[in-house]
Amino acid sequence: MNTQSKSESYAAAGVDITAGYKAVELMKKHIERTATAGVCSDVGGFGGLFELDLSGISRPVLVSGTDGVGTKLKLAFLTDRHDTVGIDCVAMCVNDIICCGAKPLFFLDYIACGKNVPEKIAQIVKGVAEGCVQAGAALIGGETAEMPGFYPSDEYDLAGYSTGIVDKDKIIDNKKMKAGDIIIALPSSGVHSNGFSLVRKVLDIENRDIYSPVFELGGISIGEALLTPTKIYVKPILSLIDKVCVKGISHITGGGFYENIPRSIPDGLGAKIKRNSVRILPIFDLIQREGNISERDMFNTFNMGVGMSVVVSSEDREKALASLKASGEEAYVIGEIVSSDDKITIE
Repeated sequence: MNTQSKSESYAAAGVDITAGYKAVELMKKHIERTATAGVCSDVGGFGGLFELDLSGISRPVLVSGTDGVGTKLKLAFLTDRHDTVGIDCVAMCVNDIICCGAKPLFFLDYIACGKNVPEKIAQIVKGVAEGCVQAGAALIGGETAEMPGFYPSDEYDLAGYSTGIVDKDKIIDNKKMKAGDIIIALPSSGVHSNGFSLVRKVLDIENRDIYSPVFELGGISIGEALLTPTKIYVKPILSLIDKVCVKGISHITGGGFYENIPRSIPDGLGAKIKRNSVRILPIFDLIQREGNISERDMFNTFNMGVGMSVVVSSEDREKALASLKASGEEAYVIGEIVSSDDKITIE
């Protein structure tokens, strides 16, 4: 740790340089967990270095994604739990790039805070590292910015960026999709990291008990249910791609079914979703009831228990479901692709 770089004047303005050095030291053990064969640099440099292994890839294409955690962070502030939102941050990026069939290679995070508390920053990065391990990506760099007067002293924002790689001939681009193909749902772990502005308003989380067990939620508290990290689907999807022809993938984030499923469907085709097939999680029933929210708005805001959808041919149904089950996913069919000018119908 650097013990020579100090600034009393900067500290008086609210920025503690030495706290930043301590945070880096505390997070190193978490970052080391994510190291993969391509990592060529240690934490603390000016750039993260990663060597590409192009064996078996004839036309390499890099795929990048960036995102944040959003107002779900308010739950972390309220509960003073900071080791899960990093998983959300990674998930929001890698779940997007896997929709192209790209394997995530590395990840970088950005934490902006009102006051750098090294132990808290290390807990945030612990979550980021866990997300990277789940995705098989290396955490090769990041930035912690202490910004007094811009953020409250006990709050922070968290965002990230990931790059993956895919052979150009294997990019999932929906060109092979046709009527009669089936839509498979991969269950979500909860609300994931979208719609929390509505969740916070409807459930009034700042003014209610979010710590006591709730029978409707299986005996866990509202706080626990809402803080459950976003599921990372990278490894199950990569395994599936090796076994069947995957024609389209949708990451169900903000905008729910109505915005995200159509993004993977070409013109002239639409998704016909069987409403009764969707395994809606209890947390969504609670949100809908307390907020008196229409079912359409629920499906147009939340994942409703489906974190990702995959389109395969009907002939590959059993093989696809078996592959996903072997990867720990209790996947199931929720609909089919039809000839239609309507991009999606739920009935």
